[in-house]
Parts: sequence; C-alpha cells; structure tokens
Amino acid sequence: TSMDIQYVYQKERREFGKQCLFSDKNKVEFSEPANHDLFREYILRDPVSVGTQYSRQMAISEANTESAEYEHHGILHSEGGWPKDVNYLDPEQTVRYRRKVEKDENYISQLMALTKPMEHCIFQNNAVNIYEKYFDDLEPAPLIERSSSRTLNVYRDPSIYKQPVTHLSWSPDGGTKIAVSHCNMNFGEVLGKSVCSYIWEVENPNAPLLRFKPTSSMICLEYNQKDPTTLVCGMYNGQVAAWDTRNEQEPVMISEREHSHRAPVNSALWINSKSGTEFFSGSSDSQVMWWDTRKLSQPIDKLLMDPIKADEQDLSRSYGVSCLEYETSIPTRFMCGTEQGMLFSCNRKGKSPQEKIVFRMQCHTGPIYALTRNPAFVKNFLTIGDWIARIWSEDCRESSIVWTKNHDVMLTDGAWSPTRYSLFFVSRVDGVLDAWDLLQQHSEPTLSIKVCDESLKCLRAHESGRLVGTGSVKGATFLIEMSENMTSIRNDKPLLTAMLERENRREKILEAKSREMKLKVRTLNRQDEHTEDKPKL
Repeated sequence: TSMDIQYVYQKERREFGKQCLFSDKNKVEFSEPANHDLFREYILRDPVSVGTQYSRQMAISEANTESAEYEHHGILHSEGGWPKDVNYLDPEQTVRYRRKVEKDENYISQLMALTKPMEHCIFQNNAVNIYEKYFDDLEPAPLIERSSSRTLNVYRDPSIYKQPVTHLSWSPDGGTKIAVSHCNMNFGEVLGKSVCSYIWEVENPNAPLLRFKPTSSMICLEYNQKDPTTLVCGMYNGQVAAWDTRNEQEPVMISEREHSHRAPVNSALWINSKSGTEFFSGSSDSQVMWWDTRKLSQPIDKLLMDPIKADEQDLSRSYGVSCLEYETSIPTRFMCGTEQGMLFSCNRKGKSPQEKIVFRMQCHTGPIYALTRNPAFVKNFLTIGDWIARIWSEDCRESSIVWTKNHDVMLTDGAWSPTRYSLFFVSRVDGVLDAWDLLQQHSEPTLSIKVCDESLKCLRAHESGRLVGTGSVKGATFLIEMSENMTSIRNDKPLLTAMLERENRREKILEAKSREMKLKVRTLNRQDEHTEDKPKL
C-alpha cells in the first residue's frame, strides 16, 4: 500500500470563532524608583577565563626502526678495458692484442672519423690561451679593517686618597714599564694626603713595581731616554728632583728651594746633551730653567716668557708656562705653551733673551694643555686648548692649517701616533678618548672610545703605536690597545705630505690676501687724513 502524503482538514465556519477587531489605545506609563538597598547588595562578577579545545587529542609514539648500512666503493680505471683472456699485467699479451685491433678495418675508419673534430679542438686551443691571467699587474686590494680598541689593563692608585694622574712616561727599554705621577692641582687639597707616584710593569696591574715618596706631589715624571734607571720630576712646590729606580726611598738629587721655581712645575723634559744628564723645566712662574742632574743646587740658565720684545725682560708681564716641547732631532730648538694661550718658539743658542725667543703665536684663548711636533714632519705641531685641537706650521704663523670642530666639552691632552703620522689622539673631560685621522676626515673623529665616566687628564702613546696610556682624575691609568689598521697604513707619509703642502699653500694665499686688504685700508685712511688736513679755499 502507498502512504498518503496529503491530508485535508474540513471545518465549518461557525467553528472558527468571532472576527478579530483591533482598536488603538493610549500609552501606558510606568515608573519605578531605584531601590538603594538592593544597589548595596550588587556585586561585580569577576571575569572567568574558560578554555576549550576542539582539536583531537594526539599521542606521541616512538619506534626504533632498523638502520640501513651504506658502503662506499670506488673503482680505479687506470689501464682501460681488456678482455678476460688478456692479462693486462703481461706486456707481451697487451702488445699482441693491440696489434690485432689496429689491423681491423673498423678501427681505422673510426680513428679517421674522430681525428677531424679532435684536430679542430686542438687548433682552437692553440689559437686562444686558456691559461692566460689577465689581471696579474693589478695589486690585490687590502681588506678594510674596522677601527676598534680594547682596554688591556687598569692601574689604580693603591693609596687611600685617589689623586689625579697628571703625567705618563714610557720606559726607553721597549716600553715595558710606565711611570705615573699623581698630583691634585687644586690649591689646599694636597696638604696632609699621600703624595706617592709609581712605576708600573705593563703586564702586572695588581701592584706597582716602584713607589716614589717625594716631599711634594709630582706633577710630571719623565724617563731619561739614554738611561732607563734615571728619571726627573717637577713638583708642586716648584722644586725639581732626579730619581734612580735602584733607590726608590728618596731622590738622588733635589734642587734648593731658593733657586727653584716659585710655582708648580708643569713640565720637565730631558734635552739631547753629550753627558745625558741635562734637562729643562717650565713653571707657572713664567720661567724656563735648565738643570744638570749632577748639580741641582742652581740652574744652568733661565729664560722668561715675556710677550714683549724689550731690552730687559720683566717678570710681572711674563706668561706662565703650561707645557714644553722638545725634539731631539732639533737639539737647540724648543717650544713653550703658556697659560694665556700664546706659544713661544725659542732657540737656546741665542746670546740674549730677545735672540732666544724666535717668534710668538697666539694659538688659543685659554691655556695650552698639550704641545707636540709630528714625528715625521717636525715643522708641523699639534696644540690642545679650550675646546679645539689645532695643527700649525712654522711657515704660517697667523692661523692654523688644520683644526677640529669645537667640542661640547673641554680637551685636556693630545699626542701624535709614533707610527701612523696622520693619526693623533685627544683626551676629553667627559672620559672619552678620540682618535683623529687627517687623511679620512676633519669633521668627526675616526674612533671615539668611552674609557671611563670621570675626566681624563693626560695621555701618552707607546713607541709601537699600538698602545695608548691615559690617566683619569680618580687616579686610574688605562692601557688601551688599538686595532692593526690604526698602527700603520700604506702610503701614509706621501699622502700626508701632499695634504700638509696643500694646506700650507692655501694659508699662505689667505695671509697674502689679508695683508693686501690691510694695506689698502691703511692707504685709504692716510688719504682721508691728508684730505682733512688741506686748508679749505
């Protein structure tokens, strides 16, 4: 039987009910005031985090399968293919078989067919030298090494009162030792405190090799380059003394107070003499004195840094000496930097003070903290003062030929690299050591090293050019090693020669132009004065 998919309902009209009639009514307004008692019982529901996982649960199963073993076999095919009945080790059998093959007609035809393409390839190889090297004459380009540095050792003042490092000096026996002088230059803070200075071995930063205990703090301590056991120092009270490393308790010789400087000795340098015992010192009392360590009771000679050329020098108008410079290749010449920023170039062989002072140059507005000649170009020298480092030439005395930008902080010291002549180092008050390369750029340093958080007071470069020592105001001496590319560079000297000659020529042109303009101004002023003096008609 088939199933019915339709069903009909039958109903009479009266069973539908009454007709629905709709009508409009007015709105119903309802207002229920808030119940504050129920509001107090209201509690905020804390959020609930519910995690669900709809993916299928998986299980990890591990099984150790049988590992396949592999073997590597090689075949050396050095003799060629031979039939089984021919022993290739027997020369008679191989010759007999080779003659048999060569008599075959197929061998001759195949050989003739292969000869033509082989000859074509041989002729092509003979026409072109496939082994020719096209770039033999080109020099290989050196790898560019990034300039970098690292701190090797730190030598800290072992005394209770950490005094600033004021001077560094490398020993002449390859720089295996370094002499460090400590002195607080603030007036009144030196009294009652330790005044020791030290000699350190470069490889041992744990304890000093020698400890010097002078009567007054040492401002400078310098090795004798001819005798590694002898040192000379300039002290805070104006005296100078000679020391021997074999007797560290007291100085070998010390100058008398009445014949010494009247102010702290800022610099003391050995001079090139036959005896090897002479040195000279500069002080804030405006005097430069020459001494002999064999007799320090009185100085050999004196010279005042008087800025005015007069028959007699006057101490009241002289400038205090802040640093000295001496080059052994020019034994009679030396330079003095003063606290007023003026540089004095002197010749010791002059008969009178006027002849000894060759010329004067105003280099900086403040004291000159460092003054050093270039090791390769002695006519060019570096000065550090104020916020800037300048490079001068003895041929151009009105202006420096190269200078750095004005820094945000004061500069304290500077030195040339002994091996790379275009590189010099500058220490700053913010604890940064800058390396400037004249051949790369003049606007920014090549490398800036954040040595410490305190101020750096002095620096000295090692004779190898790889190491640089710098001292801080808290009595710490840092030994920094430079990268290999900052030690030496190819064609450094000829490139620097060309640059210095170009800058010298530029400054001379500017000086000539300036003199010409000044002469025109003076001529016009004289003409105006002459016109005013004429009587009016």
